[in-house]
Amino acid sequence: MRVVIFAPSNVHSLELAGLMDVFAEANARLSEAFYEVKIVSLEDRPILCGSGMRILPDSDYLTCQNGPDTLLVAGSVGVPNSPGREVIDWLSKLAPQTRRHGSVCTGAFLLGDAGLLRGRQVATHWQFAPLLAERFPDAKVDGDRVFIRDGTLVTSAGSSAAIDLGLSLVEEDLGRDVALYVARRLVVFLKRPGDQSQFSVQLAAQAVERSRLYNVLKYILNHPAEDLSVNALANIAAMSVRNFTRVFTQEVGIAPSEYVDLTRIDVARFLLEGSRLPIDSIAAKSGFGSARAMRRAFLTYIGSTPSEYRERFQTSGDGAKASLSEIG
Repeated sequence: MRVVIFAPSNVHSLELAGLMDVFAEANARLSEAFYEVKIVSLEDRPILCGSGMRILPDSDYLTCQNGPDTLLVAGSVGVPNSPGREVIDWLSKLAPQTRRHGSVCTGAFLLGDAGLLRGRQVATHWQFAPLLAERFPDAKVDGDRVFIRDGTLVTSAGSSAAIDLGLSLVEEDLGRDVALYVARRLVVFLKRPGDQSQFSVQLAAQAVERSRLYNVLKYILNHPAEDLSVNALANIAAMSVRNFTRVFTQEVGIAPSEYVDLTRIDVARFLLEGSRLPIDSIAAKSGFGSARAMRRAFLTYIGSTPSEYRERFQTSGDGAKASLSEIG
């Protein structure tokens, strides 16, 4: 199965490596070259990635005129510079010949230039979603989704989401067992739900570090098992509940209750990875109150149960024990 990945200038190296490794591990599982993956670029010469890494594409785009099975466009650091009308025309002509086509991160901008986003649901990096929607108003841009499949078009969020996209394609082509093998080899979850939020608690904290909400966010992280209701948090912020909810949602990007859930999940993940505490104890320390409530939250936001998460990611526990007393 032929897969062609177009790499724009200043490309994210992680996106190329993530896709390549997913397809390579699938080939290893089958003991055959089921996927034939080619990286093409504007010219047949080394590409300087945004990270400073240099890679050598397999060829320039002109050598790929016949429709591959899958055509993907990687993203660059920031909005990709236009590779020129010839490349855009090539994408516009080649994509309809494929079984599926799509993009990772800001690669969606090039698909938009090629007229491939009209009327489609599209994912991209949350930071660039407003600009993508402004530039291509006939596209249905969702800056919160990890990846979206809309007919033959598949698009994903930022760099690491390339792995999620690749795993979803492997599962589609070769079934869940092969995709699960690849995920385990890469030490990632088989598939984050496509509608899982890109948002992270850490990003939120950075975004509002100098705001009046910073002390509230610190309190949530340092006291996950305390009363973190909207009323309690509004009191800490010295605001009315209505004003606090409005300001929090505006500045952080999600509702206070969702932020609390995400913080408690982060605390629980830390304890699951680095301790041997029972699930019930972790649920109590992270503020969920019960193992059942923690399980519901993990399934909602991570797509895995706490036990499955621990099985996949638990370390020896020695490195985390010294820090456990800081939580709860």
